[in-house]
Amino acid sequence: FDVYSQNWHYTITNWLPFYWEGFKQTTRYTYRLPDISDESKIWDGLRENIRTDIRKAENRFNLEVRTDLGITTFWKLFAKTYARQGKPLPHTEEFIVNLDKKASLAKSRKIFIAIDSKGQHHAGAYLVWDQNSAYYLMGGGDPTLRNSGASSLCLWEAIRFARRVTKSFDFEGSMIESVERFFRAFGAIQTQYSFVTKK
Repeated sequence: FDVYSQNWHYTITNWLPFYWEGFKQTTRYTYRLPDISDESKIWDGLRENIRTDIRKAENRFNLEVRTDLGITTFWKLFAKTYARQGKPLPHTEEFIVNLDKKASLAKSRKIFIAIDSKGQHHAGAYLVWDQNSAYYLMGGGDPTLRNSGASSLCLWEAIRFARRVTKSFDFEGSMIESVERFFRAFGAIQTQYSFVTKK
């Protein structure tokens, strides 16, 4: 290889043989709900601001979370998030569409998009899963509609759905302080994983 750069699964803790071969390691963090079997327990574990956001999205903004709007609608919300932050997109639309085709073929993905009565798309969450865990792979939102609580509502609906198909929920953690704070507020447990590289 020319460059090796990989986020390891949190269960892989021994990178010592890689160290011997000149690899570098950085500890990163994700947030997990290790057991999503009891919905009421998960709800009780949410911080009050997340519960308030969910209620606000449902009751004040009358948002509905739909799962039939597809990758193109999600992509637009994903792109808007990076545009608001002034950051380049981490993936091309072609890459995301191709990933979605593969995940759809495997019947292991669902897209959650919060929409209001005017047809405005507030936020979206992209979920994939296997037999052990669901993963919040990507999210996005319209920056002009950020105060509706839609992101919290989408994630809550994603967690509720994940209970039907797998055992745990992984927020695919972030080292960005504001994102970390948001994930932690869902009652998730901080979990270390290794980022291993070699050039």
